[in-house]
Amino acid sequence: MLKDIICDEFQITVSELLVVSRSILDLLGRLQEISARLTRHLTRAATTCGCIKITACKQDLPPEIPYSELKSLLDTHINGQLCENCRENIETCLGQMLFYLAAICNHLDLNLYDILLKEYKQMKLLGHYKLA
Repeated sequence: MLKDIICDEFQITVSELLVVSRSILDLLGRLQEISARLTRHLTRAATTCGCIKITACKQDLPPEIPYSELKSLLDTHINGQLCENCRENIETCLGQMLFYLAAICNHLDLNLYDILLKEYKQMKLLGHYKLA
């Protein structure tokens, strides 16, 4: 499969490029830092740029609603579309998160594609019960 090769190649490349941040503690810190930066960019997209609007409020659901109908009733709280600049900033953060996630997998001798595949199989098997 091409997808597993790309994922493995990504993980190998991360291993080759990672020189400075060799400590697992440093990698965990970097992952949290990037996560905070992602939050900041999403917040700026709404508050500074204004390309999206976040309207968070309590989502009242009717009692006795079938689980299958929940998705159509729940809101993401996001209105609008990311502009090119905000999209690029957020994509960069997500890419950096993938980089540090792969680096952590390398340090722990884990395969990112195997983890992805295992999680996918669990989701397919358990469906909505996976989230409980």
